Order: sequence, then structure tokens, then C-alpha cells
Amino acid sequence: MKVQFSLGLCCALSLLAAMLLLPLPAISGDRPQLVVDDDKVECPHAAFSRIQDAVDAATPGAMIRVCKGNYAEQVAIHKPLTIAADSGAVLMPATMRQNTTSLFDGAPLATAILVADTTDVTIEGLIVDGVNNGVPQCSPRLFGIAFQNASGEISQVAIRNFKLGTGLGGCQSGTGIFVQSGGGGISNVEIEKSTIHDFQKNGITADEVGTQVSVHGNVVTGIGPTTGAAQNGIQIGFGAGGAISGNTVTNNLWSPCTAVDTCAAVATNILVTRSDGVEVSDNRAGISQIEIFVHGNQGLVAGNETFASSVFEGIRIEGDGNRVRHNRVFNGAESGIFVAGNNNVVEHNNITEAAVGILKETGSLGNVIRFNRVFDTLVAVQDPASLGLAGVVSPER
Repeated sequence: MKVQFSLGLCCALSLLAAMLLLPLPAISGDRPQLVVDDDKVECPHAAFSRIQDAVDAATPGAMIRVCKGNYAEQVAIHKPLTIAADSGAVLMPATMRQNTTSLFDGAPLATAILVADTTDVTIEGLIVDGVNNGVPQCSPRLFGIAFQNASGEISQVAIRNFKLGTGLGGCQSGTGIFVQSGGGGISNVEIEKSTIHDFQKNGITADEVGTQVSVHGNVVTGIGPTTGAAQNGIQIGFGAGGAISGNTVTNNLWSPCTAVDTCAAVATNILVTRSDGVEVSDNRAGISQIEIFVHGNQGLVAGNETFASSVFEGIRIEGDGNRVRHNRVFNGAESGIFVAGNNNVVEHNNITEAAVGILKETGSLGNVIRFNRVFDTLVAVQDPASLGLAGVVSPER
């Protein structure tokens, strides 16, 4: 028995030794890493001092670590990769130049980071600052990060100061994040846990057929009352789709708009325009002419909280077959909720303080308005005539 045991142990040890000599399998998530440091102080062994040089050298799927520092460059990405920035890494281009064109109309665009014609690009933890953009006129239009016919993720970035200089405040330019498709291309982008502020036109824009976005957990802050471009905090439009959820969006207000009958333009915190089936849920939006405006069909507006509307509504719906449920509307102006269109369902909403609780446009058919609670408001429901505001909002395209 002792001999048999010894032989068994010997065989087992031999087998273990043979296994240890075999090559190890690739570890999931293991991939090449390139390191960038502008001055080689924080990361003295970095192989690159410019982000673009690392992007050019990277193989598809690589990770680029951007160490703390200031990077005065525009970056273009055309392959799958991840840019993971250390805290304090700032991309601050100087004198930005046109580096792409709009897929809609060919207009020239200048972007701090351009992601085009690729998939699986992640940008994480980077500060993107347009304070030194140096764009001297309305064209090229100015953007922080642009995905064009490209997919990926933007996570925990800070995008700020994408606005033009003195005298150019009326230009329809200066947006934090832009997602756009064209020519049959597809863009599918997740935008999460980021801050976007001090922009001139829009915080986040997703446009055109082929574009799908999930915009969640972000804080988007407009510049406050302005006579320049009418701002929109988050926009999905022109055939794009997706969901806007769990964001805080405030302070987009066009100051010349002071009365319902005379507003030439309005600002919005969340805008869905000419897109169907978009979900707007669990956001907090306040201090704008319209906090949530859906100009489309078959959308869902649920669980949001709006406050401090100026001139118009907390929630405004212009379209058919939309569902407006379980929202909390505080301090509506013209009304808490406005509905124009057919076969919409407005139910289980709480409205506190507005001139009218719910306005339903005269001539709209098949709308269901029920189980709503209205407080501190003289008129619960009213049916006015209305020309609509779809032509007065100022979307970016």
C-alpha cells in the first residue's frame, strides 16, 4: 500500500509540474497599456507626452492612461480604445481648428475630441476644457466631444467652457457632447456620471437617424439668463432615439422670452424634437422656459421632478401616443403640464402651484387625463387653443 501511495503521489507531482510549464491563458480584460504624461513628472516612465501620439501608436483595443497634466491639443480617434485619465488630467486645446464636418449639412466643426467611424471607444475621467478654443467667428461650430458614426462610452468626464468670445454669444455654437449619425451609419453612445457646464448652445446633443444614446446620471448646467443662443441642456432629435434618465439639468433660460404671446425663442432643460419612442425618466430639471419638452410620438415621461418654470410649463407634450406618469411638477408658469396631440395618457402626476394644472389643447382627441393631483392652483384642467411651440424651440442640428 505504501508503494502504491508513493507512486500515486509521484505521478500527481509530475502532472502538476507539467501543467505549470504550459503557457497561461490570457486574462480577461488584459490588454496593452500606453502611458501619456505631458511633463514626465507624475509618470516618469511614460512613453508619450501627447495624447494623439499615443492614439496613433495604439493597437485596436488598447488602453491609454493619461496622467495628471495639461494637454493643449485636439484629439482624433478612429479605432477601438479606452482613454482613462488620472484625476487632474486636462485636455485644453489652444486655437481649435476645424477637424470634421456635420454629417447632416456639411457645416465645418471644430471638436476637442473627435471619435469617428469606429466602435468601442471609452473616454473616462478626463477634464475637457474649451477656455482657450480661440474660435474667432460662428464657424466652425465648437464642440467638446463628438461621436460621428461611432459608438462607445463617455463616463465621469468634466466638459466646460465651450463657448465663443465677446460679441459671438448669439452664434449657434458651443456644445459639450455631440453624437451624430449620417449616410446610413450608426452611433450608439452611453453618457454617464459626467458634468457639463459653461456651454453656449447645448450641453448634450444626439441627432439623426442611426443614433441611439443612454444619457444618465449627469449634471448639466446652463449659463443662466442669456440674450445669446437659446440653450438646451440635453437634446435628442431628428430621428435619434434613446433614454434620458436620472440627470440633473438646470439653468437654461433665454431672457428675452418673458410672455407666452411674444416669445421668439425658448430655452429648455430637456428637449426631444422630431424623435419618437424616447424615454425621459427620473430626472430633476429646473429654471428654464420649459423643463421637459417632447415634440414626438410614443414617448414616456415618468418619475421626473421639475421646478421653477419661466413663462411656460414644467412638462410640455406635442405629439401622439405619449405617456406622462408619476411626475412631480412644482412652480409651473403657464401650466404644470401641457398636452397637444391625440391619444396621450396623463396620469398619477402631482402638480404644485401653476396658473393651470393641466392644459389640453382644444381639438386634441382620445387623450386620457386621470388620477392627477393638483395643489395651490385655481384651475385643474383647461382646454385652450394653441399654435404650439415646436417652431419656437431652438434645437441644435
